[in-house]
Amino acid sequence: MSPKISIDPVDNLAVLIRCPSVTPAEGGALCALEKMLAPLGFSVERPVFREDGTPDVENLYARLSGNGPHLMFAGHTDVVPVGDEAAWTHPPFAAAVANGMMYGRGAVDMKGGIACFVAAVARYVQTHGNPRGSISLVITGDEEGPSINGTGKLLEWAAAQGESWDASIVGEPTNPEALGDMLKIGRRGSISGLITVQGKQGHAAYPHLADNPVRGLMALLDALLATPFDEGTADFQPTNLEVTSVDVGNPATNVIPAKATAAFNVRFNDTWTAETLQAEIHNRMDRAAARSKYRKGRKEPVSFELAWKDRPSQVFLTRDDRLVGLLSQSIQAVTGRTPQLSTSGGTSDARYIKDYCPVVEFGLVGQTMHMVDERVAVDDLETLTNIYLRFLEDWFA
Repeated sequence: MSPKISIDPVDNLAVLIRCPSVTPAEGGALCALEKMLAPLGFSVERPVFREDGTPDVENLYARLSGNGPHLMFAGHTDVVPVGDEAAWTHPPFAAAVANGMMYGRGAVDMKGGIACFVAAVARYVQTHGNPRGSISLVITGDEEGPSINGTGKLLEWAAAQGESWDASIVGEPTNPEALGDMLKIGRRGSISGLITVQGKQGHAAYPHLADNPVRGLMALLDALLATPFDEGTADFQPTNLEVTSVDVGNPATNVIPAKATAAFNVRFNDTWTAETLQAEIHNRMDRAAARSKYRKGRKEPVSFELAWKDRPSQVFLTRDDRLVGLLSQSIQAVTGRTPQLSTSGGTSDARYIKDYCPVVEFGLVGQTMHMVDERVAVDDLETLTNIYLRFLEDWFA
């Protein structure tokens, strides 16, 4: 008996949701995906990447080879924790269907997009045979986690074996309200930092014997927040800095703390690179520290340290007319909607793919991602499958 061809996205998604693949656990999701792809003629490899201080992560690279353009579909099977399982209407890994909705962790972010793409490829092969070109799937188990042993290393690994790609679609949930609303053609960059201001601990009743670091920290934060970094560009929102934490580690109300810290994150547009923005932030803080004092009458300027956290994500914009145009046409043909071309939202694994080929993002409606009762409309799964299928037909025509 020949293996079943996975043409139904609802069945595909149910299988994937039932795999409890909370980052960094594989949970059976990549095994299930391999079983879907093998009957279609894909060769599948499952490299595991490691780095000190981070969990090992299993990834999947699958390729259906042919002569012609090479299309990559990218995504992740790992999911965020379920939270309070008792608060779910249906068990988070049961893939229950009720009132036209399928419930489950990962339903929209982003096992649903993977399920639809596999179904679209299966329908394409069933109708047209193998494409005049190649299709590959770059699937990680590390997108919702540190994102260190995932897509970035998987692409390096594949490229070292001679792989190259002409275009990529990332199946993240991009639509705010309805399928066809939004196609993402770029992303803002992201950098995070931690400011530490050193002071001198003392009694709150004897401030002349201490140096309160909170005064200095307030001056530094004001320098970062008071003046906008830019007014935005034609393709991007204004650069935005948010202070995400302020702490002195001091439970006592009558003690001046020894130090104060503040964490921040910046989402930036193409006015900047990560490097030029980091320099601007440091310059603002240097100027503020030089003119600020711990207390009136003190001569010493504020002393601070700035540590950059994690790895910066660079801003990017995809200007590939064929990729953007054909996918937009497919969306319009199936849904009747003309998608907004957007660069909004956070970061995604597209930030790695942009270094190898043009990349866009299009997937399901993302209203319930990461929430209790994450769910997707069953009808949307069929619609997204038809959009991907239409695109495959046009891309390989």
